[in-house]
Amino acid sequence: MAKMSSAKAIALVLGLSIAQLWAISVQGQENQGPIKITWKTLQDVQFKERYYKEAEAWFLFPTFGKSLKNLDGKQVEIKGYVIPIDAEGGLYALSAFPFSACYFCGGAGPESVMSLKLKKGHRRYKTDDVVTFRGIFKLNDTDINDFNYILRNAEEVRN
Repeated sequence: MAKMSSAKAIALVLGLSIAQLWAISVQGQENQGPIKITWKTLQDVQFKERYYKEAEAWFLFPTFGKSLKNLDGKQVEIKGYVIPIDAEGGLYALSAFPFSACYFCGGAGPESVMSLKLKKGHRRYKTDDVVTFRGIFKLNDTDINDFNYILRNAEEVRN
């Protein structure tokens, strides 16, 4: 007799198809809501210098740890300090530290800042506004013109 997978056995016992079981499991994941992360979570990364010929400069190239790879593409929430890069153009970064101590000015590492790709209709933010954002977390190890962490479809979480 052929060996049956546990998913098929459960489906058979419950009278459900594999597609129905999958739909139930996916639905359960969606109902869990965003994963709350902290800046400590984002420290699971190591950096090596790499020369980029196109830019004729050295850059820190990230190697992301397993915990970060598991977050890639997932909806997360994170709290930080807003740093306007081009407020007129809607370009903002989120930092673990206030502007005076951030990656740009205070010598913090690249793991302490992320790019905010905000949904349309967001309010205008000021330097060092402390805000919690929700969005899709993306890892970036290829585009030297953006941060290593990107929060896409980001929106402010209002409590």
